[in-house]
Amino acid sequence: GHGVVPSTECSVGEVLDMGYVMARDTVTATVQIKNTSSLTLPFSVQLESLSPTRDRDRQQIPSFLTSSLQRTEIVGTQNYNGFSVFSVSPTEGKIEAGMSQDFVVTFSPDHESLYYSDRLKVLLFGKQTAHEIQLKGAARDHPMFVQGGVPLDVPVESLAVTSPVAPRKALERGKGAVRSLLLLLEFVEGSAEPARAEITVGAIQTPQLAAKKAVEFSLDSGPELRRAGFQLDGPKGALERGQLKRIGVSWVPPADLQTSDPPLVSALLTVKGDITESYRVLLMARVVSAA
Repeated sequence: GHGVVPSTECSVGEVLDMGYVMARDTVTATVQIKNTSSLTLPFSVQLESLSPTRDRDRQQIPSFLTSSLQRTEIVGTQNYNGFSVFSVSPTEGKIEAGMSQDFVVTFSPDHESLYYSDRLKVLLFGKQTAHEIQLKGAARDHPMFVQGGVPLDVPVESLAVTSPVAPRKALERGKGAVRSLLLLLEFVEGSAEPARAEITVGAIQTPQLAAKKAVEFSLDSGPELRRAGFQLDGPKGALERGQLKRIGVSWVPPADLQTSDPPLVSALLTVKGDITESYRVLLMARVVSAA
């Protein structure tokens, strides 16, 4: 007889990021798996959120408290309505030798959260794991988002009942709560290149936005930024649906820098879409020695 090793190729890597979508919208992505072996491969698909042992596995300290490397759980935020945030079709079948199978991954968040996640596992012959793909996505109630910097929030949702009065009053005034972003810039001692960091501002692809100039943004740079050695690239702009723009920040230590007291200055980022949102951007810089 002949022993044959089943082999497959996947069109995506270890992570499938569905990006930012509007809460209560639905987006899809396609994952293709090709059978590169000479035999027919029966497959099945599993989602970690639907694992029968998930409740038991959750009885532990959250990973963001025990590990500095992993901020979020494998199974992150879930829908309030009880339906899965992610779904996959088909869930089982066969891939003939040399043929490919398309899997449609659907992302359907029902509320705002930046930490939707799950894990997709493709099994062969009901037991052999062929591929594991981390599914990620984020949802917003408003058609714009800001990314970048060091995370300052906790990547889990509180189960406490909070009063909706204050956020609602803020929205009635056309302004949301002020959020904070931290940008850390490290200048290598003796380097000819400045330290660099960036913030990404995006407009979500949705028919709820006007086609032109759906989102406007502005990072207010005061004289204290220049005195501290910071320079901004592209601090103002406008976005259409589905566009991304980056605000670059560079830093060169000023001549009078006191290494024992690294600079920490703040700037106000204003993003205007259907509402106006404000972000307090903290710029922290320091000099590090070359490795």
